[in-house]
Amino acid sequence: MAALNSERFGEQMRFNEPMARHTSWRTGGQADTWFCPATRADLIEFMQTVEPGTPLHWVGLGSNLLVRDGGLRGVVIAVQNALATIEDIDERRVAAGSGVACTVFARHCVRRGLGPAEFFAGIPGTIGGALAMNAGAFGGETWDQVESVDVIDEEGKVHTRTPAEYTIAYRQVDGPANEWFLGARFAFTENYDTSMDKVKTLVNERRERQPLGLPSCGSVFRNPPDDHAARLIEAAGLKGFSIGGAVVSEKHANFIINRDDATAADIETLIEHIQAEVKTKHGVELVLEVHIIGEPAR
Repeated sequence: MAALNSERFGEQMRFNEPMARHTSWRTGGQADTWFCPATRADLIEFMQTVEPGTPLHWVGLGSNLLVRDGGLRGVVIAVQNALATIEDIDERRVAAGSGVACTVFARHCVRRGLGPAEFFAGIPGTIGGALAMNAGAFGGETWDQVESVDVIDEEGKVHTRTPAEYTIAYRQVDGPANEWFLGARFAFTENYDTSMDKVKTLVNERRERQPLGLPSCGSVFRNPPDDHAARLIEAAGLKGFSIGGAVVSEKHANFIINRDDATAADIETLIEHIQAEVKTKHGVELVLEVHIIGEPAR
C-alpha cells in the first residue's frame, strides 16, 4: 500500500514522521505513514486504496492529543489542508470542513451576525475535533448547532448523517463505527446579538486564565458534574508538581505543560499521578478529555 500511494500522492505522504511536529504538546513518537491530502478528492481516493484493517488516526491541529513515545502504526491522516473550507449555505446556515480552526469559524459566523457561535473561539482545535468530542467553551457546545454531518467510512464512501444518529453527551459523541467526520452544516440564529469585540473578550479571558502559548493540550480532564477539574487538582496541592519535563500549570491546574523536553511518558505518568491524588483526597475519578494513542517506547 505505502509504495503505491507514495507514487500517486508524492509530497502529501511522509514515512516515519515525528508526531512531535504535529501535536500542541510538542512530543510523541513517529507515525509509520503521514498523509496530508491537498483536496477532499485526494482524501477520498486515498481511503479507497487503504488495505482493510489498516489502523487510521485522524488529526487536525493536534491540540487534544498525546502520542506515546513508541509512535503510531498504520496511517495518520491530517485534514487541515483538504477540509479547511467554509461555505455560507443561506441566511442562517454555514458549512465547515473538519480542518477549519474553530477560532476561524467563530469569526466567520460572528461577522455574519449568526449565533450562538462566539463560543467556538474558546475551542483550541478544529471543527473535526470539536465534532468528535462535542467540544465546548463559555457555556456553548458544538452539537447544539449541528444540523447534519458528512462522514467517510473505511472504504472511502461518503455519508450524510443527522444528530439523531449519534449519542451526544458532555465531551462525548458515539455513532457508527469506523467513520470519520469530513465536515458539518451548522444552523444558527440570524441577527444574533454578538460582535467581534465579544469574541476578542472571550479570547482575552482564555489568555488570562490559561497558559496559552506554552506547549499543552488544553484541558486534560473533563469537568466532573457540578465541579471543576482544575479546582480539584489545585485543592490536591498539585499546582507546579512535575514529573520529568511535564508540569502542572501554575496558572490553570487542568493544564499540563511541556516545560523541559517532556516525553509522552512523562506526561502520561503525571496524568496518572493527578488522577490517583484526586481520587485519594476527594474521592473523584477524573475522566480524560485528552486522547492518548500509540505505543509506549520500546
